[in-house]
Amino acid sequence: MLTPPKTEKRPIQREHHGDVVIDEYEWLRAKDDPAVLAHLHEENAYTKAKTEHLAILQELIFEEIKERTKETDLSVPSREGEWWYYTRTVEGQQYGIHCRAPISSPDDWEPPVLPELTGDELPDAADESIPGEQVLLDDNLEAAGHDFYSLGSFDVTADGATMLYAIDVEGDERYTIRLKAIDGTDRVYDDVIEGTAAGAVFDPSGRYLFYATVDESWRPDTIWRHEVGTAASDDVSVFHEPDERFWLGVGLTRSRKYLMIEAGSNVTGETWLLDTAEPAGDFKVVWPRKDGVEYDVEHVVAGGVDRLLIVHNDDAVNFELVSVAASDPQGPRRMLLPHDPAVRLEGVDAFRDFVAVEYRREGLPRVAVAKVPPAGLPADATPDDTLHELPFDEALFSVGVGSNPAWEQPTLRIGYSSFVTPSTVYDVVVATGERRLRKRQPVLGDYDATRYAQRREWAVGDDGTRIPISLVYRHDLVDLGTPAPTLLYGYGSYEHSVDPGFGIPRLSLLDRGMIFAVAHVRGGGEMGRLWYEHGKKLEKRNTFTDFVAAARHLIDEDITAPDRLVAQGGSAGGLLMGAVANMGPRYFSGILAEVPFVDPLTSILDPSLPLTVIEWDEWGNPLDDAEVYHYMKSYSPYENVHVNHYPPILAVTSLNDTRVLYVEPAKWVARLRDAGADPLLKTEMAAGHGGVSGRYSAWRERAFAYAWVIDRAKAHPSGE
Repeated sequence: MLTPPKTEKRPIQREHHGDVVIDEYEWLRAKDDPAVLAHLHEENAYTKAKTEHLAILQELIFEEIKERTKETDLSVPSREGEWWYYTRTVEGQQYGIHCRAPISSPDDWEPPVLPELTGDELPDAADESIPGEQVLLDDNLEAAGHDFYSLGSFDVTADGATMLYAIDVEGDERYTIRLKAIDGTDRVYDDVIEGTAAGAVFDPSGRYLFYATVDESWRPDTIWRHEVGTAASDDVSVFHEPDERFWLGVGLTRSRKYLMIEAGSNVTGETWLLDTAEPAGDFKVVWPRKDGVEYDVEHVVAGGVDRLLIVHNDDAVNFELVSVAASDPQGPRRMLLPHDPAVRLEGVDAFRDFVAVEYRREGLPRVAVAKVPPAGLPADATPDDTLHELPFDEALFSVGVGSNPAWEQPTLRIGYSSFVTPSTVYDVVVATGERRLRKRQPVLGDYDATRYAQRREWAVGDDGTRIPISLVYRHDLVDLGTPAPTLLYGYGSYEHSVDPGFGIPRLSLLDRGMIFAVAHVRGGGEMGRLWYEHGKKLEKRNTFTDFVAAARHLIDEDITAPDRLVAQGGSAGGLLMGAVANMGPRYFSGILAEVPFVDPLTSILDPSLPLTVIEWDEWGNPLDDAEVYHYMKSYSPYENVHVNHYPPILAVTSLNDTRVLYVEPAKWVARLRDAGADPLLKTEMAAGHGGVSGRYSAWRERAFAYAWVIDRAKAHPSGE
């Protein structure tokens, strides 16, 4: 019989607000301690042994994912300047290849395609390419010799002559920027900038690039200007954010008229602009920050005048859209879209001739388009600036604005998907409303969308709130009146919405007669801003009770049963998993917790840890507020482990994760064992918050998790 690892106890005392806590496993935080690494390896060995019986099923699922995926493929090219930019993938290679091809004329807005890639058959050769193709960066070559690889920045100068790219080979999200000429000379610049955050950009002249660096707590806190061809030691700090609640990012408006620095906490925003005609000048604030007010800025030219479009929540909980003069952004505001309690306004994208608005209504995302009034419009003319929502005929779907880098483009690219419709790219011709299908994610084999059904259920929370649940399943394999094996997914934090979307790996569950369900719990943003507000800080427990209510509803309606229901969540959703393991273990036959935030109180009490101060806006500040401290302690999974009938638990984490440290699930698993449970811990030793890198490695990890889910849900392992 297999014996689980025994975790040594080294008691450490913690005291806050008169509460004394003895933590016996905090020593596992010492990442460089050989004893800690040895313990994690021992846990991995135990997990491998305990899941050995699933090896064949895991390999079968991996092959199913692989066989359904078009491995040699091409993204829809996006035009920028005189080039079409796109990414190719090649069968057998882990990563993408970033390419471009020249436009045929200034009026060319039809993205190029490979005839071999428009049907179901793979091309005859992996080196098929668009005429004139230039390979800019092959991630497979950059990743060679590394266990982990991530591309954090990629940008090209406006003249198309130089590119920058930044890579991370550790998983700690600290990137090294390099520059390369792509004008045919392939010159590699001496410029090397280490320790940057993701998201570096060139200014329109190409003379400078702007990037962010992070502080000791991993917070992007400083924006730098680098002059191409000079040493990084000569770079100029153009903006520093001392407030530890705020992150910084830098970018360009689509018009390339302004450089933007955005400072944001979880609840407050501030934007600074710099006219790109003076890239070495000083940034100027749009609206001074006001606690609790968030806003986003876009540049538009209306009637020949520079104006700023601002989506904000100042006295507008669901946000509203206003316009201000770019020359006087703190001056008079022109109302464009007033606050609507039934509509959560999420963003606006501005182009030369039109704007696109993204919003959420009735729990689903929407996109609408309006034309921009041209300059020289007669005084007695009525501008055609009506907002037109793009219609879709599925009951559940996701839609959003896609890659649209060109200011002057006549089309709006959108992405569309549902639980049964693969990811789809359309170009909408704004002048006519015509919708052009550019690509639908290929699904190889016998995939038939008509065999699958999606629907929405409504649970009732402990306080009477109706909780939406989305379901997808094979209607020929599932009878909703007979309990079926089910995977219930949840997140519920940061106003993140889990919208209906297609996933090839999920087919391996559905084709085994499983239901995939999403509990849209409070703390997310599906039902508007108040849905988020009522699932954070001193109302955080609503997130957990909503999920339990969703599970209870599915069981009460005979959609599933406790011995066939598995819960899944990751990161903050992993906190949800840990909480429901304590609060409602009897409803679940298994709990899959991925990079789980299960020791939140310890982390949020320590301002020196990555992200802690930023997180106070989400969870509250337990360091200074006794009420917050005791409230967090009341739901913290690690603090509330007790002798209980826990279902089997699989916790997956990454050693180099800087967002949710590996120590949290490691401590949690140790304490669960003390309470008589037999959890499993799997630690990726060369990965970050997103898990392993490379598509084949990611497929294998998903296959491992799904094999465990299928086993715990008692689904048929061989499928139909």
